[in-house]
Amino acid sequence: MTHLFDPLTLRGITLPNRIAVSPMCQYSAVEGYATDWHLVHLGGLAQGGAGLVLTEAAAVRPEGRISPQDLGLWDEVQIEPLARINSFITSQGAIPGIQLAHAGRKACTEAPWRGASATIPIAQGGWTPVGPSALPFDQDWATPEVLSEAGIADIIQAFVEAAQRALEAGFQVVELHAAHGYLLHQFLSPLANVRTDDYGGSFTNRTRLLREVTEAVRQVWPEQLPLFVRISATDWTEGGWNPEESVQLCRDLKTLGVDLVDVSSGGMVPRAVIPVGPCYQVPFATQIRAEAGLPTGAVGLITEPLQAEGILAQEQADLVLLGRELLRDPRWPLRAARELNLATPWPAQYARATQPSVPIRG
Repeated sequence: MTHLFDPLTLRGITLPNRIAVSPMCQYSAVEGYATDWHLVHLGGLAQGGAGLVLTEAAAVRPEGRISPQDLGLWDEVQIEPLARINSFITSQGAIPGIQLAHAGRKACTEAPWRGASATIPIAQGGWTPVGPSALPFDQDWATPEVLSEAGIADIIQAFVEAAQRALEAGFQVVELHAAHGYLLHQFLSPLANVRTDDYGGSFTNRTRLLREVTEAVRQVWPEQLPLFVRISATDWTEGGWNPEESVQLCRDLKTLGVDLVDVSSGGMVPRAVIPVGPCYQVPFATQIRAEAGLPTGAVGLITEPLQAEGILAQEQADLVLLGRELLRDPRWPLRAARELNLATPWPAQYARATQPSVPIRG
């Protein structure tokens, strides 16, 4: 008996298996528009057998992009290329999902292969990032403009409008990005949030923005479709966001209609000491699942089918999200099925390659 290829039903959607494509920035969009790169990249992962294909972080405002090459969903005209991609993903039997995000103080950086890691100067096409407080991510990064309450209200509305566009584009899952040091996470953490108003200080105040975004998106996202939230369970830094707060937050998110929490960690400060190793973040998913009573997704150096199978078999999480491993091996799910002695069908166009006796013409 295996678990990795069991279906997972969340509200009115059933994932065909427990393997999900973790959101991975491709830095290949043009003014927020998805390109042919996204079609081939995401379409190929759907061909490879993943049950859920999540896009990279899509910015809800232009100034919320991590880089100028980030995907966006702040404008109606960005819907059509995403709809084309989703049509293909669906045709391969996978469920299309999108991660909605705002980078906050970590916005406006170059694509990683361009070498720079600090904020792009305005004179070179950059913009002023925003955040909960006037605290830059690092010494070479721009100091963010502090969001007013009117600015916060605009952010909430931006997430709502992006979710409505996501529905029009054919997405069946929305994930709110509240991890990795981006805006919603910045409000959660005392390391980035030193406000003294209703959005800072106490746990209730620091979690207010994420709760308000979640509630507002859930109101416009159809009842039959799942809503995910990605969090960093810990900042890995003294005085930062911690696992106990994550559990309490997830209890609150459950009451607001969140269906699964995608549990990652880190990203808030540049030099946190993180004990990176195989499955190093899985215990956080397990703790939240047990103590908050909410389904969880596990991430973090999950590379082998038996690893993933073990996580599910031991009820440490309900879903396994793969990132780098799927870049290295886009057909990892098909390989996993073979290693677990399951007969998972390949795309018809490729199936002949699995049957040496069948000739390939052309």
